[in-house]
Amino acid sequence: MAELELGQHCGVPDCRQLDFLPFICDGCSGVFWLFTSEKMADPWQECMDYAVGLARKAGEIIRGALKEEISIMTKSSPVDLVTETDQKVENFIISLIKEKYPSHSFIGEESVAAGERSILTDNPTWIIDPIDGTTNFVHRFPFVAVSIGFVVNKKMEFGIVYSCIEDKMYTARKGKGAFCNGQKLQVSGQEGLELLVQQL
Repeated sequence: MAELELGQHCGVPDCRQLDFLPFICDGCSGVFWLFTSEKMADPWQECMDYAVGLARKAGEIIRGALKEEISIMTKSSPVDLVTETDQKVENFIISLIKEKYPSHSFIGEESVAAGERSILTDNPTWIIDPIDGTTNFVHRFPFVAVSIGFVVNKKMEFGIVYSCIEDKMYTARKGKGAFCNGQKLQVSGQEGLELLVQQL
């Protein structure tokens, strides 16, 4: 889908009143996403802000589950684990996004593992790993994250990784850099790999 400037190829009456809507152009039969002037500068920021809030709420579910007995199942192999919390968190995230953005698509790790088809189209698509680090979660190690990606026209617009035990929110927006809890992340100027050390 292409981003359409207001009025361009548009056969829809009063198109300037439409807000963030897909439509099919009568002239070229293409499917476009139409934005008001306020959203044309960065039309997906609202989605990113919403995703950050969802990740925090999902983190609350995960932290609560760590206080209870964890029900464990396997997927493709004995070391490929899934828990009821994985499924609960994914369903929670997808249901709320569907409510707010009913025209968007989804690819969820647990849904795909359960047999749903994983098809990436040009449609705005949310890619969700509800518990990134399930093995750590099962063993109650603190390195567990909620991961949410957002793709439009098969290109990544933003990504969020919320390390919910550490309460670290990593965000990255196309063209705007990456941040941890609002502080911009910087790469090292060191070019020699032998001298590089990553602090965790």
